[in-house]
Amino acid sequence: MFDRILVPSDGSDPSVAAAEAATALARRFGATLHVVHVVDTNELPLGADTAVVEALVSRGETVVDGAADAATAAGVDVETAVLRDGAVAHRAIVTYAADHDVDLVVMGTHGRTGLDRFVLGSVAEWTIRLSPAPVLALHGETAFDAAFADVVVPTDGSDAAEHAAGLAVELAAATGAALHVVHVVDLGVVWQDADAGQVLDALTESGREAVERVVERAETAGVEGLEASVLRGAPHRAIVDYAADHDADLVVMGTHGRTGLERYLLGSVTERVVRLSETPVLAVPDAAAGD
Repeated sequence: MFDRILVPSDGSDPSVAAAEAATALARRFGATLHVVHVVDTNELPLGADTAVVEALVSRGETVVDGAADAATAAGVDVETAVLRDGAVAHRAIVTYAADHDVDLVVMGTHGRTGLDRFVLGSVAEWTIRLSPAPVLALHGETAFDAAFADVVVPTDGSDAAEHAAGLAVELAAATGAALHVVHVVDLGVVWQDADAGQVLDALTESGREAVERVVERAETAGVEGLEASVLRGAPHRAIVDYAADHDADLVVMGTHGRTGLERYLLGSVTERVVRLSETPVLAVPDAAAGD
């Protein structure tokens, strides 16, 4: 189901963990692994000479060669590139993914605590917002298992969630994973209404219907292990806690296709889950992204 997997690497611990995860996935699915390093010349001091740029390129080559050697030793076909066209890192990654028809990007994120968890603008987050391909984000300290015993897919019935659910179902069917389909009734929205009880009942019923649609798709695809839940609370926190409580290997979530200014609006449920979850998160762009 994955033919071309891209992993950007900068030599940091999170990117090394991402490269190991990407290698495991490429080996499992028989995919070609693309290892790239971005020389972000926009971060260099104005007037930096050619020798400085060449030193950064040389370092990038060392980084990608190390990841490529490990993947080759694991029996994976590898392509490498050092990108130095002056583009900022996330833009270079997104462009490469589009140009090479990549169907999965794997990226490491830094595990953060306290206020740092909410500092926005990381390369991974920008890539998730703009990538044409699904992005698997995992913290450097998080264990990754390509066996996928348990996969969680939240749904709210939207087109973006339905598209992500399709990939989650396909993944569960291909790997034999149990699929946990969940919907979260956002109590923050409910209690703002004068008739909270009636609204809660209506949202709960709508959530059950959304979950049932995904369960039916999974049953049709031959997924054997299925669990369905309608939860209550803050959506991002409920999803993070559910994945942790069920020792999930992966959370699969949709991101909404956005254009213009909306691409830069922060704080989506998916981005919050990526920041807080110890479980790897596969962020799947809406099929309508870029329309």
